[in-house]
Amino acid sequence: MESTTPGTQATSDYVQLLAPDGTLGEHPDYPLDLTPAEITALYRDLVLVRRFDQEAVALQRQGELGLWASCLGQEAAQIGSGRALTDADMAFPTYREHGVAWCRGVDPVDLLGMFRGVNHGGWDPADHNFHLYTIVIGSQTLHGVGYAMGVQRDEAEAAVLAYLGDGATSQGDVNEAFVWAGAFNAPVVFFCQNNQWAISAPMERQSRIPLHRRADGFGFPGIRVDGNDVFACLAVTRKALADARAGGGPTLIEAYTYRMGAHTTSDDPTRYRLREELEIWKSRDPIARVRAHITAGGMADDQFFREVDAEADELGRHVRKRCLEMPDPDPMAMFEHVYVDHNRLVEEERRQYAAYLESFGEA
Repeated sequence: MESTTPGTQATSDYVQLLAPDGTLGEHPDYPLDLTPAEITALYRDLVLVRRFDQEAVALQRQGELGLWASCLGQEAAQIGSGRALTDADMAFPTYREHGVAWCRGVDPVDLLGMFRGVNHGGWDPADHNFHLYTIVIGSQTLHGVGYAMGVQRDEAEAAVLAYLGDGATSQGDVNEAFVWAGAFNAPVVFFCQNNQWAISAPMERQSRIPLHRRADGFGFPGIRVDGNDVFACLAVTRKALADARAGGGPTLIEAYTYRMGAHTTSDDPTRYRLREELEIWKSRDPIARVRAHITAGGMADDQFFREVDAEADELGRHVRKRCLEMPDPDPMAMFEHVYVDHNRLVEEERRQYAAYLESFGEA
């Protein structure tokens, strides 16, 4: 049954393997067989990504970052889907996929550069098969479909994973991407993290049906998964990507999760959502349920959890130190990497700006 209370609708019709109490179940369409080592590795991913995210929030609060978009509460959706990618697959993120970046081997410090204002991205997408963060809402889905169509024409054994939020499903770019993906049977998986709130607009303001059902109108399947269940997110995304690589076309995955923090550090969620709602979702915490499963199964002892916590704290200290050491960029660097080839307008703007800087004389 679906509730009309914001943030609590439709929690009974999704794929779930790991219940909030740590009990492991099965799903006939999404089998998953993980070793204890693989399960504890997923737990480590979740804890370290959360610790990094918390450090970034603290850095912004202390004036060291201009802005930060936290992924608190969405770690399972990101780690589960990120670990489903093969080396050949390409991911197109929004600006919140810190967990996916971790899975793709991007240095966490490199994620901070844009938010600190010292670079335009911080990593080479080709080195990690992980595109740069995209601030324009939904535009990365079009980029992902275009890339997928190229993969299709190259007959490569690869697929694309394009991330978006629930708010982005109301954007024209996303709907255009769905049209192209469906019409060309492109090997792309759209991974929508439905965290219930598009800034202050609840899901009920955007759609009268669950978001995964929108795929029906574009001619490809949609599936809803428990976004706080890292096992289910891994299993569902792995199958969708495998289907895409095999010529099965696109899939829309709706990861039903919750944004535990603010939309960004410039937002105050207490102005538009209830404390009771937040408490409901705290009981579904993605890290707590994996820890409960590990403990119940005797896969690790207290020493393991202490070591992971210590590693997380060391990561936080490391990220802070290196963030503060980031050098300011050369002002003229803004003209680099704008176009691949020479561009007359950019060169003229470069000349004018250089003359402007020279007008101040020697410092």
